[in-house]
Amino acid sequence: MSDRPANGAGNPEPAFADIDAATRRLMAALDALEAAAERRRDADRDENELASRIQALGADRSRLADELDGSLVKTRRLERTNREISEKLDAAIGTIRAVLAAGEKP
Repeated sequence: MSDRPANGAGNPEPAFADIDAATRRLMAALDALEAAAERRRDADRDENELASRIQALGADRSRLADELDGSLVKTRRLERTNREISEKLDAAIGTIRAVLAAGEKP
């Protein structure tokens, strides 16, 4: 009897070596795929964080623009009131000067 397999194939060890090598390549490919998927998840998470920050900045910008508009309205109202008071003071000073000038005449 012979140690050779009945199917006529040669030494079975090279087939096992091929399977082992293919298994190692498959495991390496799976590891690389897993690493790529993790990098993609990280990139997606970073992208989502950036989108959230941009949205928050947009909301802050809108709020600040509204506050600025309100401040401008108040400033204009104060300037107008200041002008009106200044005109009234000028008129009062003019009246007082006229009264004083009239009182100084003999």
